[in-house]
Amino acid sequence: MTPLPYRRMLLKLSGEALLGSRSGVQETIDPVLLARLADEIRATAATGVQLALVIGGGNIFRGAALAARGMDRVTGDYMGMLATIMNALVMQDALERVGVATRVMSALKVNALCEDFIRRRALRHLEKGRVTIFAAGTGNPFFTTDSAASLRAVEIEADLLVKATKVDGVYSDDPVTNPAARLYKRLTYDQAISERLRVMDTTALILCRDNGIPLRVMNIYEPGALIRVAAGEDIGSLVEPGNEP
Repeated sequence: MTPLPYRRMLLKLSGEALLGSRSGVQETIDPVLLARLADEIRATAATGVQLALVIGGGNIFRGAALAARGMDRVTGDYMGMLATIMNALVMQDALERVGVATRVMSALKVNALCEDFIRRRALRHLEKGRVTIFAAGTGNPFFTTDSAASLRAVEIEADLLVKATKVDGVYSDDPVTNPAARLYKRLTYDQAISERLRVMDTTALILCRDNGIPLRVMNIYEPGALIRVAAGEDIGSLVEPGNEP
């Protein structure tokens, strides 16, 4: 058998990614897109790679946005963590409907719904081939789900962190508003930080850089992209540890 390029991966999905093309107030999740994502995650896990997920909550609630309008920031952030738990449960249900053994582990205690995050137990789930979804961010306010994804990737000793976005990689500017924006196929964490490329927040980038975890940024709306990444294909953008060129 051909050896797998990655033993263990962590996929970071934004909550907005679950919206698809829907934008109505009550349309927080696109069921067709959810089913497709579940099927792609199933196919990727079937290759033998150990797969973990972190999902944001922006399709349901964005604490930082309401904090900017006067809500207490800590309260808003905890509400955002609850939104990530809801998305994790939705994804668990979708994965189990296509036959994937799945566990949700939360940084906040909600034992009626899911397990607490315990690192050794998470590693055991992954070793048994269970897709493991980490919810509630880091369990602390003022930290983004990008930082949570980087932290969990370090804790589970992931070989690759994959950030699934609406565009096909890291650009010098927003490609939607600036058609002249340049796509970076490869770059370093120092370069991403110094050029303020908004790949992830700075805390998340530094965590990955200092712990030697590469980051692949790819378009989640491209069918088959995730399994191609797991197979080692050079799609999207690769952010690597190392000195700035």
